[in-house]
Amino acid sequence: MSEFDKIYSDYFHVVFKYIYSLCRDANVAEEITQETFFKAMKSIDSFRGDCKLRVWLCQIAKNTFLTYYDKAKKQQDVSVLIQPIEADFEKDYINKETAYEMHKLLHGMEEPYKEVFTLRVFGELSFLQIGDLFDKSESWARVTYYRAKLKLKEKML
Repeated sequence: MSEFDKIYSDYFHVVFKYIYSLCRDANVAEEITQETFFKAMKSIDSFRGDCKLRVWLCQIAKNTFLTYYDKAKKQQDVSVLIQPIEADFEKDYINKETAYEMHKLLHGMEEPYKEVFTLRVFGELSFLQIGDLFDKSESWARVTYYRAKLKLKEKML
């Protein structure tokens, strides 16, 4: 197994979950994750080690997603990017208005609160993984998530 194959097997799931948290579509996440590793393989020699490998890969993934998103937006095909989460339709109907309000508030929230909350709730990443993505500590991720939650609660009242 080559060194890059090991990187791929070690970090594929992390990158996939991160992208899935952004787009909520497994097919799009799979495509972007593959593209991310292709780009990483081409530029692995330029990796200086200033940050953790996971952070570097997720940054490539984020940039790849944003490029993909911009192209889809120009093609007026944004619906490909944002798929509804499969759930019980009755429950979805009851919570639809609350969810819409929460997403509106979340959309207007400042960084890093918005991204930390999104990664934790929708991306199901651990606080350690979130801290790594921001090159911060696990405690920083916990505190930031808690503050984001408080901000959302205050605005929803």
